[in-house]
Amino acid sequence: MPRAVSRPAIFFLLASAVILTGCSKTTAQITGASNLATASTTPASYEALAELGEKWRASPKDVNKGLAYANGLESLGQKNEALGVYQKLVETDPDNAKLAGLYGRKLMMAGKPDQAIPLLESAEKKGDSDWRVMSALGSAYDQKGLYPKAREQYAKALAADPQNLAVMNNLAMSYALEGNLKQAEAELRTADALPRSRSEPRIRQNLALVVGLQGRFDEAAKLAQQDLPPEKVQENMAYLKKMLSQPNIWQQISDTSSQG
Repeated sequence: MPRAVSRPAIFFLLASAVILTGCSKTTAQITGASNLATASTTPASYEALAELGEKWRASPKDVNKGLAYANGLESLGQKNEALGVYQKLVETDPDNAKLAGLYGRKLMMAGKPDQAIPLLESAEKKGDSDWRVMSALGSAYDQKGLYPKAREQYAKALAADPQNLAVMNNLAMSYALEGNLKQAEAELRTADALPRSRSEPRIRQNLALVVGLQGRFDEAAKLAQQDLPPEKVQENMAYLKKMLSQPNIWQQISDTSSQG
């Protein structure tokens, strides 16, 4: 028997279907104030990490040394410490749009939309045209219940990188969070029709989710079976049925999302 579904769990089910786009497991290097490239500097040990930290502390205004250290901290699981380094880097170079956008995306990945929004907005205003910044800002707006603003950002991201599956997915889930399941389904079917979606099971699983939330459980199960074992599909369908048995389900989702 599936357990009762709480309001936060309902929102999390949909919000977790959003794809947060951060950086790869390489160090983001920023040269000057605008160029963004990647270079691998993942430390092999805590000794190597300490050395990266010493180099940065000796030259705290060297953004690339700071980024190498932050990347090293992340690679060894010290994510909060890495966020602290990003914060100091932004304070050192407040006019660097790329750096603000990078820190904002890291905050979003850490589940801190309130802190991320000002940085991402600042990066965009300063001319950072990276689709990941726009998509992350859209995700942050969605988590605050600002759905029209979120979709404006997704539209900008898609203009910068057309047919980007991560952005198309997030646009669809923005509609789902708002309760517009038909439009969410339409957006996901458009994404699923692209050849590249074959390697992106998240698209099909989110399509199964929004179809199931409309009560079409057999169709949802067939979609989910493309990527999941039968027992997991049965578990997911049972969870959806339990969720939909709750009264005022979409009001609950709206209330939870607006609470941030």
